[in-house]
Amino acid sequence: MTTSAAVYDLPQLDPSAHAVAVEARRGLTAPRKTLAPWLFYDEAGSQLFEAITALPEYYLTRTERALFTAHADDIFAELGLTAAAPASGRSEVSPTLTIAELGAGTASKTGILLRALTRLQPSVLYQPIDISPSALDQACAQIERTIPGVIVRPHIANYVTDRFSIARPANARVLALYIGSSIGNFSPAEARAILTRLRAQLQPGDALLLGTDLAPSLAGTTPQKSVSTLLAAYNDCAQVTAAFNRNVLVRLHRDLGASFDPARFAHRALWNPMHSRIEMHLQSLSAQTITIPANSAGPALSIRFAPSETIHTENSYKFTPAALTALLAAARFTAARTFTDPANLFAVTLALAG
Repeated sequence: MTTSAAVYDLPQLDPSAHAVAVEARRGLTAPRKTLAPWLFYDEAGSQLFEAITALPEYYLTRTERALFTAHADDIFAELGLTAAAPASGRSEVSPTLTIAELGAGTASKTGILLRALTRLQPSVLYQPIDISPSALDQACAQIERTIPGVIVRPHIANYVTDRFSIARPANARVLALYIGSSIGNFSPAEARAILTRLRAQLQPGDALLLGTDLAPSLAGTTPQKSVSTLLAAYNDCAQVTAAFNRNVLVRLHRDLGASFDPARFAHRALWNPMHSRIEMHLQSLSAQTITIPANSAGPALSIRFAPSETIHTENSYKFTPAALTALLAAARFTAARTFTDPANLFAVTLALAG
């Protein structure tokens, strides 16, 4: 590994209209219509999500970024990575750590951690894993331009459904990042399965840095997070989240020839206290029938919508400390330290692979 930045070429990926067709057929013919949230992340959807993260209502990204800025050195110190200055005047560098990130996107926040780590070791291997080639292209270019000493080895994959592997340089440990509260987009069972598959690639001494959005009105916390704060984050005044939600219909029209008119569906976001989650839906504004031509997944479909019927497009689960501890334990991780902001909005937890 050298001390100058290097970026590996991105592999070519079949955009897999078949996978889109299979998911559309599965979800839109279910008794309660659904679409998997990975369908959001074509090029346009990735760009819309990046715009969401900069909105004033969307506190998640800026709060997590602030936690990284304040605690990056603390995170690495917990892993035993510190640079001492002995009498010789030369720094003693801790053992090499490689960083792998699930759902990296454009890695805008990850740069904070990468910069901190390059101060502790001469070079860093960074392995971003994401379904969006355009987002990874942007991440690679940004890191190469701004953080000398980082080698980027991207992997285009749907980490939920595709196999991926984490490279481990000789004598290196792995810090896996799963940040942005992405874990909240999955049901409790799915979240356990994702972390369990990740844990299978880790060894004792490795660790996970997990970002989670906190549930509102946590007992015993001051101040308490409100439901209105949550709802505003998914119903922004500029309606960027609405465009992001409707973009899944644009994608189905483009990739499958589906006859969706996004203007005939309304964006809806609601708080489900029983399941501690925000739900996003697309609500049909009238009775209508959508057609999807025959494709590799099966024959042509006609899909009827009643007035106000919805497609459930995404969940965003919010965590209590007890739920977070239980989730990590189920995947054989042990929470070492949790960092939260003064308003108790968000948590970043460092967990060890036991």
